[in-house]
Amino acid sequence: MIVLRGVRAAVAAAALLVSGACAGGATAQESASKAAAQVAAPRALVTIQTRSGARQFNVEIARTVEEQERGLMYRTNLPPDGGMLFTPYPAEGGGPREASFWMKNTPSPLDILFIRPDGTIATIAANAVPFSEKTLRSGEPVSAVLEINGGKAAELGIAPGDKVTWQLR
Repeated sequence: MIVLRGVRAAVAAAALLVSGACAGGATAQESASKAAAQVAAPRALVTIQTRSGARQFNVEIARTVEEQERGLMYRTNLPPDGGMLFTPYPAEGGGPREASFWMKNTPSPLDILFIRPDGTIATIAANAVPFSEKTLRSGEPVSAVLEINGGKAAELGIAPGDKVTWQLR
């Protein structure tokens, strides 16, 4: 009886997912991704000290291996001051290391800021191409990575060497 209830619940959940996807014109995978993204993720207020002043972003935090592997995949609605902070990097521990990112399944261009253990920006992969499987590397060991909307770093004068800090919200 318990197994049958579990199967019924799974079928009902799948039907809701598919009916919601059809009603909104989205695929089941997109709906599942959106549902996963809407789960209350931990957030941080990130401040980047540039030559022309402080720039702030209200971002999600990706802490686990799974969260860091998913990143901003499937997201199309990143707010202008939004993004994702990958900390600690790498999630599985072992201290700072060279970071490798790609844009597979990511529909929006991103600026990827690679952050050294001292909090300064090592490099920026600007306007990373949506859906690209090209590897984007930090070029040196980093302890955090920040993804923001593509072109935002140039627009705000964010550059390598700028200091990045964050506070949990």
